[in-house]
Amino acid sequence: EQRIRNAVTAMQQAVQAHQPRAFMTYVSADFAGEDGTVDREGLANILRAEVLRNDQVNVILGPIDVQMQGSRATVHVTATLTGGSGGLLPERGAIYAITSGWKKDGSEWRCYNASWEPKL
Repeated sequence: EQRIRNAVTAMQQAVQAHQPRAFMTYVSADFAGEDGTVDREGLANILRAEVLRNDQVNVILGPIDVQMQGSRATVHVTATLTGGSGGLLPERGAIYAITSGWKKDGSEWRCYNASWEPKL
């Protein structure tokens, strides 16, 4: 459970540091998001677009709820995302409820599916 929490936190930090490749190390090769409409490459493209579009990206996570089921886990978290040119106030922002599926891959945990729903 703690390894998954650490992975989610590392993903948050990777986005804020404009490092989509570091984020993607936690995503499995067979990733399918948004009911299969976003594959691993599509997710990487979304991340690259966001870091290119925003000089500054901030991600604030709510509590990370991990539910273990053997070698799989489900994670629920709320993420507040803001972005812009780095001024005092963000130019864009959104809040998402994110549900993700995780599986053990050797000694590591990888996200293999996710869905996100805008909350505001």
